[in-house]
This record gives sequence, C-alpha cells and structure tokens, in this order.
Amino acid sequence: MVEIMQKKKPSFSLYRFFKHCSVLLLLSTIFSSVRAFDYADALSKSLLYFEAQRSGRLPYNQRVTWRDNSGLTDGLEQGVDLVGGYYDAGDHVKFGLPMAFTVTMLSWGVIEYGEEISYVGEMEHAFEAIKWGTDYFIKAHTSPNVLWAEVGDGDTDHYCWQRPEDMTTSRQAFKIDENNPGSDLAGETAAAMAAASIVFRKNNPHYSHLLLHHAQELFEFGEKYRGKYDNSVGEVKSYYASVSGYEDELLWAALWLYKATDNEKYLKYVINNANSFGGIGWAITEFSWDVKFAGLQIIASKLLHEEKHKEHSHILEQYRSKAEHYICSCLNKNNGSSNVERTPAGLLYVRQWNNMQYVSTSAFLLTVYSDFLQKSNQKISCSEGIVDHIDLFNFAKSQVDYILGLNPRNMSYLVGFGPNYPKRVHHRGASIVSYRENKGFIGCTQGYDYWYNRDEPNPNILIGALVGGPDNQDNFEDDRANYVQTEACTYNTAPLVGIFAKLNFLSNPPLIASF
Repeated sequence: MVEIMQKKKPSFSLYRFFKHCSVLLLLSTIFSSVRAFDYADALSKSLLYFEAQRSGRLPYNQRVTWRDNSGLTDGLEQGVDLVGGYYDAGDHVKFGLPMAFTVTMLSWGVIEYGEEISYVGEMEHAFEAIKWGTDYFIKAHTSPNVLWAEVGDGDTDHYCWQRPEDMTTSRQAFKIDENNPGSDLAGETAAAMAAASIVFRKNNPHYSHLLLHHAQELFEFGEKYRGKYDNSVGEVKSYYASVSGYEDELLWAALWLYKATDNEKYLKYVINNANSFGGIGWAITEFSWDVKFAGLQIIASKLLHEEKHKEHSHILEQYRSKAEHYICSCLNKNNGSSNVERTPAGLLYVRQWNNMQYVSTSAFLLTVYSDFLQKSNQKISCSEGIVDHIDLFNFAKSQVDYILGLNPRNMSYLVGFGPNYPKRVHHRGASIVSYRENKGFIGCTQGYDYWYNRDEPNPNILIGALVGGPDNQDNFEDDRANYVQTEACTYNTAPLVGIFAKLNFLSNPPLIASF
C-alpha cells in the first residue's frame, strides 16, 4: 500500500472565499448533521489510482510501487510508437474511446474545481493524470486522418491472467483512417485534447497549443469521414461498441473546441446540428463513455446565461430542456418510467454491469449544474415539483457518500478508503504478487492457477479504484471472479476527482481569521 504524504494547504484567495460564502452558509447544516468523510483523502487516493493503470515506462516519481514498466513494444509491429497511455480496467488492452472519455472527465473536473484541487495540494497529480493520457493521444494521432484506436486484443487478453509486466498476449494495434472511419473515437479524443488544452493553458502554454492543434485536426477528420469506429475496428465490438453512434461525440467535440478557442464556427456546429444529431431530441438518463448527450446538454445550458449567446437562445433553451430532463430523472422528479431506478438505500441504478460509472458521472453533472443554478439564481421546474441548487447538491453528495461508505454494508466502494472496502478486486496486476517483489515470470494461464482463484485478499491494493458496485438491492459480493461488481475502470473514478475537491472545500473551508 502506498503512503500518501500530507500536503500543506496553500493560501486561498479572499475573493474565492467570499465567492463561496453563500454556499458555505447554506450548506453548513448538511455537513454538521450527517456522517463526515475525509474528502481530501478520497481525492488524493482517486488520483493515485491512475498511476496504477499506467502503461509504458513508468516515471521516476511513480508512487504506486507495486507496478513496473509494461507494454514497451506497443506499436512496434506497425512501425509506430504507441508506448504509454492507460489500461482501462483490470485487463491490459488499451481502448481509445474509454481512455479519451477518462481524460475529458479529469480535465473537466480541473476546469470546474481547479482551485479546490489546489487547496488540497493535489493539482500536480491531476496534471500528471491528464498528461499521461494526452501524451499518448499525441503519439496515437500519427497524421491528420489517422488515429490508433486500440492496442491489444480483448479476446486473447481475457484468456490470460498475468501481470502487465509479464504480458505474452497479442499487442496488435488497430487504427481508424479515411477508409476506416471512426467519428465517435476521433470526436471523443478531440474533446479530451481540447478540454486538456484549457487545463494547461496557463502553466504549459506550448503544450496547450499542441493539444489544441491535434484536437482541431481530429475533429475535422471525424466530421469529414463519418462512421462508427466499431464498424472499422471489429475487435472492439464485444467490449466498447459505440451504441449511441457518433453524432453525440461530434457535438461534444465541437462544444469543447468552442470552450477552448471561442471560435464561433464550433458553436454554430453545435447549434446547426442540434436537431439532426439528436442533441435536442434525445432525452437521456445516463452519461457515460458511450453516451455524451447529457454532458453536452449541461454545458450548452450554461452558455444560455451569457449575453453573447442570446442569438442562439432558441436552440440553447432546447438543450437546456433536455439537460433538465436528465437532472429531474436522477432526482426522481419526472413522471413514472422516465426516472432513473434506485436501490432501496437510494443509489442510482442504471444497469447491472459496472453500475458505479453512472453514479459518478451523474454526481458530477448534478454538482456542476447545481453551481450553475446558484450562480444564475435559477431553479428547475420538474414535472413533479420545483428543485433548486441545494436539492441537486444534496443528492449528488448522497451518491458520493454512498460510494464512500454510507450504505447498508458500511463499505467504501472506493478501494483503499476507510476500514472496509473490496479486497478482491478483479484486476490482474493487483491480484498477483508485485513484479518488484518477485520478478519470476508468470505465464498466461499460470495466473489463473495460482492467483485468480485464491480466497485471500489481493496482495496489492488498487487504491482509488471505484469498483462496479452493488446490485439493485444494495448487495455486493467481494469475489475476484465477480467482475460485474468487483472490476474497476478509469472512467468510474475520473468524475469523482472534482467532486471530492469541492466537498472537501465546503466541509473544511479556510478560516476567516486566517486573512
């Protein structure tokens, strides 16, 4: 287990403090009347998780010491350097679409809550988590109309149970190009790089400019050569098929490019294609690596409050209507079947497999929209009543607190947080003795024979991982073979980073006396 050093909190601006004063006064009763969690610790651990998922040559400041270098020949067969990036979950395939969504959500969290992350002293780790992904995307985008979509093959990878350092499975790489389009993958990668360009604009302007250049090229590629990436890369169909199509990613990418450039052409793309691409047609009750509509609608709604967007108010109002349908669904304020199901203890429940991904994304969107409602002094009119920013915030916080242990099992589903958390996470590297402790080679099926079926807890703790979580009755079985519930993914944890930072600030604000 990696020790997390306590960092000295930097000084916090007086302006920022008074900006939050009204929120602090309104929310003070929330934090005093319910169980308190160490959100700063949760934030630190959530960022640590991304170091455990790194592929490639690990840096000198690597804190997850049970990991070592892996995937050092990725791309070699195709004559391209694809070393680096992230493993999405407990296996060793590098899937482009969920990796890009992970980076988009990490970047969005920093954009919204960067000062709160800095307040805990974790900004450098947030930068590192984002940059590990964007560095890889730069490598994978080898020419304007070529993007490498995947490294490794899910079928052969799942046949083996090995540490990433021992991999013997295929590392074949797959790409999209003019003849094999993938507008969804190109769009999400463009969104990730555009969002990251905003993150690095001040502290690394040259890198920010480079990311923006790639983002613009990728968007143009995805727009010009339209098609679903899983039709071009058949190997991904069983793992990350693009069920929602590519239209949501193109709108999503254009909106992030507008935020990054302020170039009106990207906003006009979002406005002009709003109807034909489903941006104002789909009333969605999930937000995920596949389905971007709710996130798109939330960001578009925030534009409505700015004077310079008044000419587009008619379309933006329709985006807002769909965004608020999503919000009302999460709050159980829509009529009947259009609400998101909940467990008896109140956890949002979208589907059986890896349900926590939908919990973390919804908690993030509700938190962001709560901030927007407060700033604009507005409320939402759901079919079953009026809700305000406090209602949104309270519910988002309830979902986060459930994750951290306020649930019938008193279990934290964030691994390594608190005294009771999943000990048998479905994760190859975590479940086998560390390569740094024992460099003896472990073969493809040897891991199944000696490690997979062990009753003992994993020898390595996958700190900060958000596992799939309980079923629709709040039941959870901590079993390595129970991958539906015990596997964790990068896009589960990514949305939590910003929320943990905000909750920590609200529960531990700077003292007035310190000014």
